[in-house]
Amino acid sequence: MVASVSHAEEPVCRQRGDPENPLLSKNGDIILGGMFSFHTSWKERKDTYMYKPLPLQCTSLNFRDLQFAQAMLFAIEEINKSTNILPGISLGYTIYDDCDSVARSTGVTLALANGSEIVFAPSKTTCTRPAYVQAIIGATSSSTTIAVATVIGPFFVPVISYFATCACLSDKTKYPSFLRTIPSDYYQSRALAHLVKYFGWTWVGAIRTNNDYGNNGMATFTETAQQLGICLEYSVSFFRTDPYAKIQKIIHIIKASTSKVIVAFLARADLNVLLHEFLYHNLSGYQWVGSESWIFDSQTAALDIHHILDGAIGLSIPKAHVSGLRNFILNKKPLNSSNNELFTEFWETLFSCKFKKSSADIQRECTGHEDVTGVQNSFIDMSLMPIFNNIYKAVYAVAHALHNILSCNKTCNKNVQCAKSLSFNELNEVYFNENGDPAANYEIINWQPKENGIVEFVTVGLYDTSLAAEKQLNLQNKSLIWARNSKQVPVSICSEKCPPGTRKVLQKGRPVCCYDCISCAEGEINSVTCVKCLPEFWSNEKRDTCIKKEAVFLSYEEIMGALLTAASLFGACVTIGVILIFFKYRKTPIVRANNSELSFLLLFSLILCFLCSLTFIGQPSDWSCMLRHVAFGITFVVCISCLLGKTMVVLMAFRATRPGSNVKKWFGQTQQRLCVTAFTLMQVIICTMWLTTSPPFPFKNCNEIKDKITLECALGSAVGFWAVLGYIGLLAILCFIFAFLARKLPDNFNEAKFITFSMLIFCAVWITFIPAYVSSPGKFSVAVEIFAILASSFGLLICIFIPKCYIILIKPEKNTKKHIMGKKAP
Repeated sequence: MVASVSHAEEPVCRQRGDPENPLLSKNGDIILGGMFSFHTSWKERKDTYMYKPLPLQCTSLNFRDLQFAQAMLFAIEEINKSTNILPGISLGYTIYDDCDSVARSTGVTLALANGSEIVFAPSKTTCTRPAYVQAIIGATSSSTTIAVATVIGPFFVPVISYFATCACLSDKTKYPSFLRTIPSDYYQSRALAHLVKYFGWTWVGAIRTNNDYGNNGMATFTETAQQLGICLEYSVSFFRTDPYAKIQKIIHIIKASTSKVIVAFLARADLNVLLHEFLYHNLSGYQWVGSESWIFDSQTAALDIHHILDGAIGLSIPKAHVSGLRNFILNKKPLNSSNNELFTEFWETLFSCKFKKSSADIQRECTGHEDVTGVQNSFIDMSLMPIFNNIYKAVYAVAHALHNILSCNKTCNKNVQCAKSLSFNELNEVYFNENGDPAANYEIINWQPKENGIVEFVTVGLYDTSLAAEKQLNLQNKSLIWARNSKQVPVSICSEKCPPGTRKVLQKGRPVCCYDCISCAEGEINSVTCVKCLPEFWSNEKRDTCIKKEAVFLSYEEIMGALLTAASLFGACVTIGVILIFFKYRKTPIVRANNSELSFLLLFSLILCFLCSLTFIGQPSDWSCMLRHVAFGITFVVCISCLLGKTMVVLMAFRATRPGSNVKKWFGQTQQRLCVTAFTLMQVIICTMWLTTSPPFPFKNCNEIKDKITLECALGSAVGFWAVLGYIGLLAILCFIFAFLARKLPDNFNEAKFITFSMLIFCAVWITFIPAYVSSPGKFSVAVEIFAILASSFGLLICIFIPKCYIILIKPEKNTKKHIMGKKAP
């Protein structure tokens, strides 16, 4: 029986290990937990695992978190005095120091959940019971908050942070009971990237705190920056406990860099450590872009004695004011009444004194009655009122939620666990979305030094995520101060913007923001990727715009066109002159001897040949394109048909002189006319088929000459064109053969020799025409065709008619029947 009773009274519900002692506490009907970094560092220890590790020894008293704790106490005291919220119920608190240590914060979380008292229960009774606290306000940093939310999450005890901004904490699957009164870094990181882009900085460096806050924030910034075309020259991490060599390496990287903008996603404590070394190395002249952790911190500004950070710009939580909070924080009673050890350390650090413990103490003695407002210390600085307001709102959100839960059921136990039922809506201007995050609004802060060396935090703009994307960033019309007190926006780019007419070529092994600029090829423009101009356009000399190509064609105004026109008219005039001479001396033997009718037809067709070359000059049109080729083809067939008739007359005339020959009746004038008509009609049929199936047409050739448009006549059907030329060539070859056969007949009567020469010239001209025509660009191909027409026409005119004109005009004595018949005078 005794054993049974003794066993039943055994304290079985007891926390294992050394209990964590709160620094500030107060009893109440409902207890709220608090977790703050009253110290920012700890003494290093070497655990050998041979004995139980000693408790963490925290160092470096942090006045900021003392203020944060005071804000929580102020809100609780205000609620306890209120008759509207939780009437008849008192709120108590238990506040721990997590030392900004993940390991310590984990133990503190369990202490808040379990409590520290020993519970006696029967041995068979489980130790399961409601959580000791109904909600936890904290912690300060993202890493410690992640540890707290992970440990307490399965028990659904709400954790409300006022300063943990890591976007990772919005994941409700991992942190189901986490909420916060400060926006997520998801929005801040994107806002910083847009701010950097706004000022045209595409080449920046980055420093981040090597914890969840810095690493996650910088990851989102980097991702957004890449989308906006911003490149990071370097991205280094740092934590305040890193060795000195790490700091030296960071300084070396910054000095060796070419970027002039540094994005600092740093916790305030880490930046303060780096700032000492930046001052020593005079690392000035850089434009700093800061996160909310330090951009609005007056203590950081006070440490910057050499104004390294002057001109910094960044995002801050919107300004706020809590009435009565300043006087409450400056009152030493809340600290003095809760924990003598904390109060003693606070007071001695604040006034650089020491409470007298023995007669051997030689430091200035503390009395405990010193005037707090008389010291120049960060404790009296109220610049972090927006953070105080976040703590104030967090406490009020919990109070409103508890009030609503208890109001729904008047019979509820005052100590009811509200973890699973706790929800937050628009209460006391507090709103949490489905991820437990508030609305994201920021002020854009610019560090502007004044004449007395004090830095003023000037609000120069706003960033509001509730607005449309293009309106979220709003810079006010205020003058900004930049690095080295400059009023000009600093430039931080890897490569200068490519001037118009050039394109970017990325530098091997470097980010996309680093490139060389090379000129666009002819016919291309732009400054990012060279773009070809439309076919009818060409790039100007600067390669920055496309201008309409100059239309070129063989015109009458240019020298070449004028010379060819003159040659055509001259040939026609000479031919007319020959016609007049032949008409005047039409009854002379030399004119009559070689079929004067064919001679006059030949001369007329030569006039047309000379004149048809004019249709090739001038701007092409539908009619001129069809006329030039048809006129050329038909007139030359008429010419060669006449020559062919003349050659046949010579051959037949001598065959007709043989006894018994009746050739003459088969090749009289009627037959000659029919021959010429038949040959010409064949060419007319070919031309008609060409014009009806696929006629020549005006064509803008944009490719032959790169910077000009050649106005020319497209052949339409190439078969038709070469059929016309081929038919002319066939007749020319026949004519040449007949003339060659008649070359040995008596010279005085025979003109076959001249026809042979003329056909040789004709064939030579048109054989060389083909490669010259194919290889000549633009209007020069037209000039080649005109030259071939004129050359062959002049060849026919000179070889056949000029010798006769010479006899008629210069040697009339040879223009006799006897001479022509080869009979010389006795």
